[in-house]
Amino acid sequence: MSGVVGNLSPKQAVALEQFRQQVSDLLLQLPAQSDHFLLRWLRARNFNLQKSEAMLRKHMEFRKHMYVDTIVTEWKPPEVLEKYLSGAMCGHDREGSPIWYDIIGPMDPKGLFLSAAKQDFIKSKIRDCEILQKECDLQSERLGRNVESITMVFDVEGLGLKHIWKPAIDTFSEILQMFEENYPERLKRLFVIKAPKLFPAAYNLVKHFLCENTQQKIFILGANWQEVLQQYIAPEELPKIYGGTLTDPDGDPRCRTLLHYVAPVPKSYYVRDQVQLIYEQTMMVNRGSSLQLDYEILTPGCILRWQFASEGGDIGFGVFLKPHKGQWQKAAHMKEVLNSQRYNSHLVPEETSLTCHQPGVYVLRFDNTYSLLKSKRIQFTVDVLLPGQLQSPKAGGSIQSEVAHGLDKEEPRSLLVVEPTASAQMS
Repeated sequence: MSGVVGNLSPKQAVALEQFRQQVSDLLLQLPAQSDHFLLRWLRARNFNLQKSEAMLRKHMEFRKHMYVDTIVTEWKPPEVLEKYLSGAMCGHDREGSPIWYDIIGPMDPKGLFLSAAKQDFIKSKIRDCEILQKECDLQSERLGRNVESITMVFDVEGLGLKHIWKPAIDTFSEILQMFEENYPERLKRLFVIKAPKLFPAAYNLVKHFLCENTQQKIFILGANWQEVLQQYIAPEELPKIYGGTLTDPDGDPRCRTLLHYVAPVPKSYYVRDQVQLIYEQTMMVNRGSSLQLDYEILTPGCILRWQFASEGGDIGFGVFLKPHKGQWQKAAHMKEVLNSQRYNSHLVPEETSLTCHQPGVYVLRFDNTYSLLKSKRIQFTVDVLLPGQLQSPKAGGSIQSEVAHGLDKEEPRSLLVVEPTASAQMS
């Protein structure tokens, strides 16, 4: 049985009555008291009464803490989020559910994070969820039947490395987790259209925050995406640019009065010059020395991504390629993939990515050989994103450092997390 009203097994029906009794002290405080509402929490936890009750009670604490009951009427997002954060509701699918569109490509994650607090992003998405809930309630009244889920369309044309910037991914993951824990069974289906080659790597970063049931509702469409959308959305409800007939009153097929097309955030909105990053490792690069981080890439097309900051002054940084791991080499004896140069990472953190077009051992080299007086403390995080895989792989590798005195030493490291080991070698 599906676990919805009108299609309950005898065991599910008993569980529903027991659940209603167990949360009877909450009923008057809940956003709704119907069987439809209660069953969402039961389905989310496979009709496990104890887990469903814990989930619902935690949600009520969430509502109090975030002032969810008044967030639509009393909280106004910062202007920069209203203008430059993607996401808008437009039309209804063939079953009457609201449709939410996210046009990802033009969005400027770094500009947004330099202009608004993370908590404002989260509250803005809570507000969107509540607006969609109110639209579901209105549709239920209009159609005379229960409407409780939404259809989503993610237009990811133009998705690039800027969208997988770590602070943005971390916040988006937190929002996904919030959605899973507090708005269960709200997603009917999510269509991803115009997906570029980078999409699997981006999806890989957030997939593990989604439950298996949610993952099964995500459909990555191919070249026939317009035909698929038309199967679920009537032409008059689908913007013309997406294959329907809906236009703005002036005939604009992009429906700009309904859909939200964003642009880069003007610097006039910036309230800070950098975003605080949380790094996974910290190491010292001694005066007159350098530090090498080795990453063995076996599959062409992998994306090597790093973020770092330095203390004590600027630091040189470059990426090199060598054929085999376990063999220390001077920079001059390796192929330079990313030109080595000095970065003012003591003032502004550096975040960059590199697509690895050929297999081999990629060496991230921090260079302090030009500084004879100052050692530098560096904080860094390094990720390797595999192409075409929807998992969260980490990179294997090792660390080497070259210093003015001593001997070579190398210790293999496990996935992603870089364990500090030092080796000594003349530069």
